[in-house]
Amino acid sequence: MNKLTEDIYTLAIESSCDDTAAAVFCNNKILANVVANQDIHAQYGGVVPELASREHQKNILPVVHEAIEKANIERKDIHLIAYTKGPGLLGSLLVGTSFAKSMALALQVPSIGVNHMRGHILSLFIKDDDERDTPTYPFICMTVSGGHTQILLVSSPLDIKILGETRDDAAGEAFDKAAKVMGLPYPGGPIIDKYAKSGDPQRFPFPHPNIPNYDFSFSGLKTAFLYFIRDEVKFNANFIEENIEDICASYQQKIVDILIAKLRRAAKEYDVECVAIVGGVSANSGLRKSLHTMCEKLRKKPFYAPLEYCTDNAAMIGITGYLLHQEGVTSDMSTTASARLTLDD
Repeated sequence: MNKLTEDIYTLAIESSCDDTAAAVFCNNKILANVVANQDIHAQYGGVVPELASREHQKNILPVVHEAIEKANIERKDIHLIAYTKGPGLLGSLLVGTSFAKSMALALQVPSIGVNHMRGHILSLFIKDDDERDTPTYPFICMTVSGGHTQILLVSSPLDIKILGETRDDAAGEAFDKAAKVMGLPYPGGPIIDKYAKSGDPQRFPFPHPNIPNYDFSFSGLKTAFLYFIRDEVKFNANFIEENIEDICASYQQKIVDILIAKLRRAAKEYDVECVAIVGGVSANSGLRKSLHTMCEKLRKKPFYAPLEYCTDNAAMIGITGYLLHQEGVTSDMSTTASARLTLDD
């Protein structure tokens, strides 16, 4: 097969945490994207690793079957299988990697183990609408999720340099922990965003951490929020209920301000044309609005993935697998899952 002249059909599998997902691509155009959520974790206020891996074992076969069916292709049409090799929950990753490598072996097609974080970044290049624009290299990208907060210089699918990252908690965790303190259900980030839309972001002041270079720290902000709620509830047991919109708006605005300040600095220093945000927290409406405002002032082009590709999904793994395949990258059967994986691995 000549990869330059023939269409390449890629099957992608993502199982790094609690969602079992499969997607099918024809080159860089997505044909199907299927996600099976695991509602079982909601009662525990977070993901339980052992339960997650068991659910993946139940879901992976029907999810892959549905993706292939929705793409209107047959298994024999698949040229490439991409899968998440890490980072993530080891038990969950093992389910996906084992299934993907076994299927690649059975179909006698190449496979590519994809770094989950690289997948988030390259989700910007998914084509499901011929009119959608994509960033030009090099560009500045900020990955914001429950486990990661990084600023990166992206020069190609293979050349991604970390400029800065969180020293402790990620922005997504700061959202979820604040929601838990207020008694909101898990995951809390989207719920805080919902309340924040009706609130006053200047009502309650929160500290802005002074972290050098492009690094982040959210542990101090998280602790300050905990003490703030504790002290206010002492005087008024109904404080949270009576002020929920303003609390969420103020806390969210502080997180957004911290993120945008670093992003603005990087965009200026590296003088790129495009600035992007990816990851689960990139779905936050306040962050997207601030990105647009920043880019208008700096005369940059803002980019972020469609909402359905912000949280964990197989589409981002599929586009990354395809782009890496075009760069001549493949994985062999000795490739293993890794819970801790950096972009350099």
